Amino acid sequence: MSKTNPYLQLDQKIVGDIYTSQEAMENLTVLCDEYGARFAGTPEEYAAANFIADCFKRYGLQNVELEAYPYAGWTRGTATLEVIEPIRRTLHCISLPYCPAGDITTELVSAGYGSPGEYEALGNTATDKLVMAQSASPPDLGRWVHRKEKFERAVLAGASGFIFVSEHPGVGPETGSLQNNREAPMPGISVCKEDGEFLKRLLARNSGKVTLKLKTTDINEPRTSWNVVADLPGHENSAETIILGCHYDGHDISQGAHDPASGMVSVIEAARALSTYAADSLKRTVRFIAFGTEEIGLTGAFRYVDAHDSELDNIRFMLNMDAAGGTSRKGIVLHCWDTLEPFFNIARQQMHAEMPVGQKVHSYSDHFPFFLKGVPSCHMGDHEAPPGGRGFGHTAYDTLEKVKLENLRAASAVGARIALRCANANDFPAKRRNNEAVQKIVDTDPGLEGYRISLKLTR
Repeated sequence: MSKTNPYLQLDQKIVGDIYTSQEAMENLTVLCDEYGARFAGTPEEYAAANFIADCFKRYGLQNVELEAYPYAGWTRGTATLEVIEPIRRTLHCISLPYCPAGDITTELVSAGYGSPGEYEALGNTATDKLVMAQSASPPDLGRWVHRKEKFERAVLAGASGFIFVSEHPGVGPETGSLQNNREAPMPGISVCKEDGEFLKRLLARNSGKVTLKLKTTDINEPRTSWNVVADLPGHENSAETIILGCHYDGHDISQGAHDPASGMVSVIEAARALSTYAADSLKRTVRFIAFGTEEIGLTGAFRYVDAHDSELDNIRFMLNMDAAGGTSRKGIVLHCWDTLEPFFNIARQQMHAEMPVGQKVHSYSDHFPFFLKGVPSCHMGDHEAPPGGRGFGHTAYDTLEKVKLENLRAASAVGARIALRCANANDFPAKRRNNEAVQKIVDTDPGLEGYRISLKLTR
């Protein structure tokens, strides 16, 4: 073996297999074309969970289980949006998950990009109004402003409803949940970029006086979802675990081929390669988790950490591969773990991969429940990428042909090789944080401003 890369022979086998296999794309095709949106709590989500479990079993993983849990379900109803004054016109719209049934006639106000400063500038003019915000992040703020933060700022401003405007032309309305695992306190809908621009022009030409009528008919009722869990057992300290995870549920208007399924099949492919070539040489257990109900509140991940609370001290690292099979660089974005940067920079040098290593944390994917419990964690992505939109993500056009096999291969190979190194490190350089250390980050990190706003709302 190479002195600089003790994993060289396994790397060659893992990478050689992944880059000559069609398996990842074949699994993605099944998830997207046979099980569709896989929306939380639906028969399609359950069928997809069983397909993933069957893949894990077929690839030789052990202790494969579907872990069921209850959650606050949501069913889409018809939504209508009408301009009442100064003209009459009906616009196409869709409800956002956890939208309640409602019937509102009121004036429209614009919060621009939905930044903190723009909401502050609105003052009390948002009270009892329909607040409209673009999905794009503010260009000068320096951070991503998530849809939930924009909605929750509208609620705190006293609005009676929320309109989310897609930033991308030609893709229609952009979906995404309003709350985490609970009915929203007011209706929220999405419109396409073109209709959002029309409403902005209407406001400008009529001195800000535009009246809309919004009606929603959505149903909030309890449902059941499932996490899929499978292991490659370690042979020296099997109680210590490395977790590779991604959610498999999508939004009901789309296949969710990039977000999340490209990441899910990359986790499955990493499991296949590790099981084939490294199963006999792992020191720690590598656990693979397909999370349910991420898109409407990270509920599967929250349920997992609650159900496995007694095991959290033994989780050495959690790698979240949400949507990892897209075009982004396959980097390691650590969640405020400076002590881990040298470990992953050595791995990057050994792997000769385009794998930037950096630090950035956010609260909008399945790593976050682990982060809150102090578990060392990261997500696959590019910490140097500027805040940007989702492209086709969360629209009806996030479909199979948008995903390229070469990107699935890159994500799978990085995921497998990182898991191998974390599982076999003699002394992994991070252990679980205590509650005080977690709270300090929650209170101060700029990337968690949206989470702090959500806490204000729940209080």
